[in-house]
Amino acid sequence: MTTFQAYRITREDDTINAEIEELTTEDLPESDVLIRVRYSSVNFKDGMVSQPNNSLVKEYPIVPGIDLAGEVVESKDSRFQSGDQVIATSYEIGVNHFGGYSEYANIPADWIVPLPENLTLEESMLYGTAGFTAALSIHRLELNGLSPEKGPVLVTGATGGVGSMAIAMLTKRGYQVEASTGSKEQSNYLEGIGADRILSREDVYNGTIKPLASSRWAAAIDPVGGEPLASILSQLKYNGAAALSGLTAGTKVPAQVYPFILRGISLIGIDSVNCPMEIRKAIWERLAADLKPEHALDQMKSIISLKDLPHTLQKILNGNTQGRIIVKL
Repeated sequence: MTTFQAYRITREDDTINAEIEELTTEDLPESDVLIRVRYSSVNFKDGMVSQPNNSLVKEYPIVPGIDLAGEVVESKDSRFQSGDQVIATSYEIGVNHFGGYSEYANIPADWIVPLPENLTLEESMLYGTAGFTAALSIHRLELNGLSPEKGPVLVTGATGGVGSMAIAMLTKRGYQVEASTGSKEQSNYLEGIGADRILSREDVYNGTIKPLASSRWAAAIDPVGGEPLASILSQLKYNGAAALSGLTAGTKVPAQVYPFILRGISLIGIDSVNCPMEIRKAIWERLAADLKPEHALDQMKSIISLKDLPHTLQKILNGNTQGRIIVKL
């Protein structure tokens, strides 16, 4: 029985309490593969899990952290052996199954991806769910016909995890990238990771949604949603597409049919949680190869410890973070 530290959330009546606790491996949920976690990361979803009365957590206590990477300690599944370096993201991890904010995690084998060659454990968590979502968005857009010569690609929520990763990856692939942000003071950061042009939120959506506006972008990677997405759809070029992965601006998209039937545009939903394992492995291989923006990785990285989590989770909910935050365990 091993003793270790974890950031655990408990609930009593309507009050939740989150603190770093000393746990043992017997406190972990029963599962296939015991992992010594080396790194996790901070995502908007982790911030949501840390809040009272959230709709994500079905049962407490819970250890949040939807991403983790480390070495296999024990395995009941023949696909994984002691010492294997692995990644686990999405599914129920950190929401309804103890997650990555813990020095040890017990994870179902079907949720685990072997660490690709040319990728370190730290780099895998620099990507995490945000990087995976950005890569999956690019993958789906390219399957839809997107290529650099088609025109500029808009990235919204540009200073966030998905946005930052999308900018750097698109730049690596040779695309012209226009980055939309509510933090114009972050222009130097965005240009440093590859953005060709910085737009304000008002440049994308000024409060008015036209049925069909002047066409501007060949595609959009959008972790924002809401009314701004409706405005983006009206401004896509012929046969353009938007890859939608988030809802920070809301769930209602008051779009009209004109861009779809007059310009043949597409709205592509991006689901990183239940993405099939065959595609999941292929995306991770791309993240280690043709999507790896090595020049930009260090510029978007910050590293924290477990004790820094409460403050950091609140910052990401408030939209006051930049790039990717890695938790070192």
